[in-house]
Amino acid sequence: MFDILVYLFENYFEADIHPDQNVLTRELTQAGFDSKEINLAFDWLRGLESLPQNQPYPESLANSASYRIYAGPELQALDSESRGFLTFLSISGILNPIQREWIIDRALAIKDEEVSLEHIKWITLMVLWCQGQAHDYLFIEELLFGEGDPLMH
Repeated sequence: MFDILVYLFENYFEADIHPDQNVLTRELTQAGFDSKEINLAFDWLRGLESLPQNQPYPESLANSASYRIYAGPELQALDSESRGFLTFLSISGILNPIQREWIIDRALAIKDEEVSLEHIKWITLMVLWCQGQAHDYLFIEELLFGEGDPLMH
């Protein structure tokens, strides 16, 4: 499923092209993706799009400086590298706590796949893009495709 999300992001959403779901389904099927995986990807994207509208977090959380403690299922789904990356982005001021929660929500929504650091980086980019902020942080692409680890200055 995640390959489909990356494919859609790279080919459509990043360019702000929003074709009909039926057109995308046909194209993805022709590209060799399984229909079950295609449907899971569309469900995941609908969940991403609904996060800002159905925000269960108080607005005051956006400015919180509290430390995030991960629950058992989150610890199982997110390895220490992924949690460290989210902490780095939070401390750096790239993510506010609400955005971090959205990323965790979307990471936990990935079914039947292990969530890797690469997944978290892509989810981060998608969440920021969904909010119109991805262009504000062009270096995120370097975090995705660069060879080195991020450095705090």
